[in-house]
Amino acid sequence: MIQRRYELSDEQWEQIKDLFPSYRTGRPPQLSSRTALNAILWIARSGAAWRDLPAERYGSWKTVYSRFCIWRDTELLASIFQKLHIEPNFEHISIDSTSVKAHQHSAGAKKKRTDTKSTNILE
Repeated sequence: MIQRRYELSDEQWEQIKDLFPSYRTGRPPQLSSRTALNAILWIARSGAAWRDLPAERYGSWKTVYSRFCIWRDTELLASIFQKLHIEPNFEHISIDSTSVKAHQHSAGAKKKRTDTKSTNILE
């Protein structure tokens, strides 16, 4: 499967695929659990409304939303994120001044003088 923006990698999917319940009775769902989870991640990361979910990629937004509600209520989403959080991927971490702020008093302080001459009067 081609990994697209905001979607789980194959390695991440292998870690969590056993957490999803199998279908109960009747015909199996047309939308796989991985596709539904990737759709939920797309919504969360893009900030789009449910109705703006790309149907050609993820299927009906109503189906994805109903799965989201079921997984949220059964706390499956929380257990998925806890499982993935155990071994975080630090490959794409960037720390700079936009993410780590300095204290307001950390800049502009007077520097201590480091002269070689002594300023002691008693010498």
